[in-house]
Amino acid sequence: MELNERQKKIIEIVKEGAPVTGEQIAEKLHVTRATLRPDLAILTMAEFLDARPRVGYFYTGQTLSTLLSNQIRKMKVRNYQSLPVVVKESSSAYEAVCAMFLEDVGSLFIVNDQGLLSGVLSRKDLLRTAIGSQDMNHVPISMIMSRMPNITFCRSDDAVIDVAELLISREIDALPVVRAKGDGLEVVGRITKTNITKAFVELAGGTDE
Repeated sequence: MELNERQKKIIEIVKEGAPVTGEQIAEKLHVTRATLRPDLAILTMAEFLDARPRVGYFYTGQTLSTLLSNQIRKMKVRNYQSLPVVVKESSSAYEAVCAMFLEDVGSLFIVNDQGLLSGVLSRKDLLRTAIGSQDMNHVPISMIMSRMPNITFCRSDDAVIDVAELLISREIDALPVVRAKGDGLEVVGRITKTNITKAFVELAGGTDE
């Protein structure tokens, strides 16, 4: 969010003389109270200022970077996750390649007969199989996938920034979004580096409003 010159002056006035009423701010800026109303509303909603009835405005002490950090922390996976691409562990490596190509994804989430998460299959896993001497039609993905409990996953109410840190530290491109079901985990979504990039771009775009 980029503040205009009048909004910056309002913040300075409040910093120096809080509590300050809207009328007092308007007088210092030589404008009417009505003229200031939109600016005061923006600064209050953005939490630069705190308004107390019959008292006036206070500076919250938060910098733009602090506010941006708080906004990022509030971003939840459920608002940015996409549909998962799920394949049964009885499928062949060839079928997995087809699914990955048709769905244009870099990872597949593998489920067992109960529909619960049992593994993750990446492009690298399939590439290693493809350059071997085995016929991919006869290689079950259960033989080449990463298995539980060696799978990194997240939940819908996790913070996007925490998931971003996981993707970076584990050097992976996507995580399954899961929820508890019976004795295991049901895949309800996926979140990727692309999802997270879009989320941060959206946030950056919103700060210009």
